[in-house]
Amino acid sequence: MTLHRISTIALGAALSACLAVPAGAQQRVSIYTAHTANIVERLIPEFEKATGIKADVVKAGSGDIINRVRAEAANPKCDVIWSIGAELLEANTDLLDPYQPKEYAMIADAFKSGGAWIPYTGILNVFVVNTKKLKPEEYPKSWVDLAQPRFKNLVSMADAEKSGSAYMQLNTFLTIYGDKAAGWDKFKGVFNNLSISTSSGAVPRFVNDGEAAVGITLEDNAYLYLKGGGPVAIVYPEDGTSAIADGMALCKRAPNPTAGKAFIDWSLSAPVQEMVVQELGRRPIRKDAKPLGALKPMAEIKLVKYDIQNAANKRQEYIDKWRALMLAR
Repeated sequence: MTLHRISTIALGAALSACLAVPAGAQQRVSIYTAHTANIVERLIPEFEKATGIKADVVKAGSGDIINRVRAEAANPKCDVIWSIGAELLEANTDLLDPYQPKEYAMIADAFKSGGAWIPYTGILNVFVVNTKKLKPEEYPKSWVDLAQPRFKNLVSMADAEKSGSAYMQLNTFLTIYGDKAAGWDKFKGVFNNLSISTSSGAVPRFVNDGEAAVGITLEDNAYLYLKGGGPVAIVYPEDGTSAIADGMALCKRAPNPTAGKAFIDWSLSAPVQEMVVQELGRRPIRKDAKPLGALKPMAEIKLVKYDIQNAANKRQEYIDKWRALMLAR
């Protein structure tokens, strides 16, 4: 039976020890990911079965992953960064080794990046609401609705300093309302109603379990609870939301670059992209992939342009302001 380990790390924690394998074992690949555990457990065995390569998976928040890879730069441990925010990859290209996958031509032009990292799936930021706590007429319709007094301490969101998806959500709000004083004042109204989660994956769980009435989360995370029959609904903000690709990348001086490239190629293959769309609720990035019928058509969602380069350039400024809000709580 193929074994692999998922370990959750905080900044500065030691990399999990390698699993014992029989003598003469085939190649291994070390993967750092912000994917939720259920996705890792679904996909990694499929990769191992398809390639014969054993995967050692370290799961952490996007920010912690980048910090870990940077701390290990003199003696790299990671081969592939898998599924983290594109702006984090864009801001840390010095840690990455550009690689063009075998099926790069099949990636839709709208998702293609500058080359240091590779698009993986399309993701949207949405609200997930608990249908037992809120009636349809009570659902928040826009980002600024979340600042209403009735939502005090009832809205869950992850920490934007540690979570790549939470940073995307912060950046999406500032894209819509501006990042000057007026925009930040509007966001402060929302922030004051937030219950901050230590992980993005916990946000829809809190809503599903009734610990929060509303969660700001990724569409696929919300969809899994909807698919599972939970008391949840997905809301697409009327004032707009962002649809971008999360990314993956080969690490510079990766200890197992051939295995790392094999994992990236596998992740972009048609069968795997079909799986992440149909089973996991992600949006496809391949030109030949069909979107999930259970999700709202993209043409019916108000989208705002998410500038990945600007998100990367402004990250420190935005996180400094986020920290100030956290300290003032």
